[in-house]
Amino acid sequence: MVIAALTVTVATVAAAVPVSANPGSPGAGDSYYPQDGNGGYDVTDYAVGIIYDPATKHLEGDTTVTAVATQNLSRFNLDLDGLTVNSVRVNGTPARFTRAGHELIVTPATPLVRGEQIKTRVGYSGEPKILADGLGGMNAGWQISPSGGAFVMGEPHSATAWYPVNDTPKDKATFHLNASVPQEWTAVSIGRELPSPPAPKPGYRTFSWAETTPTVPYLTTVAIDKFEVFRSELADGTPVIDAYAPGVDESAQQDAQSRLPEIIEFLASKFGPYPFGSAGGIFIAKPSVKYALETQGRPIYGPGMGKLTVVVHENAHQWWGNSVSFKQWRDICLSECFASYAQQLWDEAKSGKNLDDWYRSEVGKQSKDFWAAKLYDMGKGKEFTGVYKKGPLALHALRRQIGDEKFFSILRGWQTAHRNGNASWPEFEAYAARQAGQDLGGFFTAWFRQGAKPGDVHLWPGSLKS
Repeated sequence: MVIAALTVTVATVAAAVPVSANPGSPGAGDSYYPQDGNGGYDVTDYAVGIIYDPATKHLEGDTTVTAVATQNLSRFNLDLDGLTVNSVRVNGTPARFTRAGHELIVTPATPLVRGEQIKTRVGYSGEPKILADGLGGMNAGWQISPSGGAFVMGEPHSATAWYPVNDTPKDKATFHLNASVPQEWTAVSIGRELPSPPAPKPGYRTFSWAETTPTVPYLTTVAIDKFEVFRSELADGTPVIDAYAPGVDESAQQDAQSRLPEIIEFLASKFGPYPFGSAGGIFIAKPSVKYALETQGRPIYGPGMGKLTVVVHENAHQWWGNSVSFKQWRDICLSECFASYAQQLWDEAKSGKNLDDWYRSEVGKQSKDFWAAKLYDMGKGKEFTGVYKKGPLALHALRRQIGDEKFFSILRGWQTAHRNGNASWPEFEAYAARQAGQDLGGFFTAWFRQGAKPGDVHLWPGSLKS
């Protein structure tokens, strides 16, 4: 009896001692975008709810961010660009909040303890906006379509334009969306299509989507338009949803998209099993969007971008960039170099293209500026300079350096080792060298780390010498 009473007293005293807590960092420490993302917690799920009226461009949002504290937190940040925050609750209790640029700074009623689950519910509203800082000079974020609908795409930022997020590639999380729009509109997103819940107001309907494999924030999307939607399946029953906006040259886009099962089967033969539970494409009609983006499991294509070679590229990203994501933007070759080389592998397999001849031709016509582009740690704003053209040449040279058997074994093994996670370029270099049983330091320096044409020993390896 005495021992029990003493235990209760000690526990009561311990509970009364204030938690020593500190603010989470206002950035995740990316070397190019240090203020992107936040520290102090790890997100596990986004439950995003929006009501959007295309006529007024007004959005009402109700998003719950589920996370785990990685330190004792006195406060923490989320990223939300524009929009008016109306309320914040942490674990059901109202929390104080302030804004500073794209930062939403949240102070919970009591400090959070490391390891504690955090459910942050944010109510917000306003007119979402374009983010004019997309890579390669492209617009990003919330964009208005010619029909009056809207869509979200872009990198390095886009998610911050429409829901509160930890906007860093390093923090992958599952994603759930309920998007309510007027009856004549359709809302398409990533993941699997779920049964529609009740609409929040008369004249509206709700579209529900779930991506249960963790994803990077910029790989999420919503597209609202008067879509024509086609549903099919891959051979294994994986659902395929293709959505075509009004004004899209549907017949031209469908010719390529009809080969998606063949494309995914081919890519799986090179990289391992398809990593997601859904597939498809979203085809938009805004002329100023001259690119496609590998949104998870369901890439989004600008006008004219649904060509076969682009469909191959964006779906190769489902392995390279989506399932295995880079840690920092300086590692982007892990995404773009491999997706670009996948296009060459497709042509080699499907049309008999001789990649050695292609390689020799490309090497022979490149200028000094071409060789100056680095493929790793290329510098902020230069992420796309070399990865699309120099990147696939570098990977073909690596293939000839170590041989087909080891090269393709490395591609599959890397996907298995890092599936649904993140990795860096130096980690890939170390992995490739171990699996190849070669010292590849000089090769990787010559091709990926320096801004100059590789010397002959690395430029002409293996069968390329002849």
